[in-house]
Amino acid sequence: MILRTLTLAAVFAALAAPALAQTVEPEAVLANYGSSWSFSGTAGTDNRSKGISKTEGEGFVGFSAEWTSASGLFYVAPAAETIKSSIHSELEVELGAGVRPEFMGFDLDLNATHKWQVDADPGADNTAWEFTGDVKRSIGPASARLRLQYSPDGFGGTKEWTWIEGRLGWEFTDRMKGTAAVGRREQDNSVDYSAWNAGITYDLTDQLELDVRWYDTDAGVPTETYDSALVAVINVYF
Repeated sequence: MILRTLTLAAVFAALAAPALAQTVEPEAVLANYGSSWSFSGTAGTDNRSKGISKTEGEGFVGFSAEWTSASGLFYVAPAAETIKSSIHSELEVELGAGVRPEFMGFDLDLNATHKWQVDADPGADNTAWEFTGDVKRSIGPASARLRLQYSPDGFGGTKEWTWIEGRLGWEFTDRMKGTAAVGRREQDNSVDYSAWNAGITYDLTDQLELDVRWYDTDAGVPTETYDSALVAVINVYF
């Protein structure tokens, strides 16, 4: 696990250093004028993250906001969503911050997020840090993303974990896009598993989006958390 942690730290450093060295200018740090807020709401038949259900296969709602600097480089993102966790919390809130530089034709997204599970069991570990690095590239209608995520200590009894996922996408029309992803999660004191999903995202309007997606894992755990499922999610943007 120590070797895995050091490897991920090296990858994040390699991604961040050259990108920030090329992109960050002194005026970008001070460019607060013209910054903006955006908001979104979500509702779906299942709350899926890293391939597995956070609501035991039941529906959920969520809300998020994002402040973006005038340069588009820096952002801060608070959010909240309903869950059903192993430590008996039904609401998760988070606050994240990050940068979105460009480097050699690739779009990067590097962020750190602190999460809380509200009204969890007394004495339970209900907070966690999560660090994410995305590398994205689009060429014509095709797109690809590599995601690396790491937490030094998860919720409840879960300790250190990593998630690595590759995703491919294709834009069929201006409103319809298909994506498929495969990921692997390794966790101390919890289940290691691979997960995959494939689905279609369709823009019903400029502010309303429907995503229908099939999820599955190889966990072999007979619970709705790891079961395969067809999930429909509606996203609205303000």
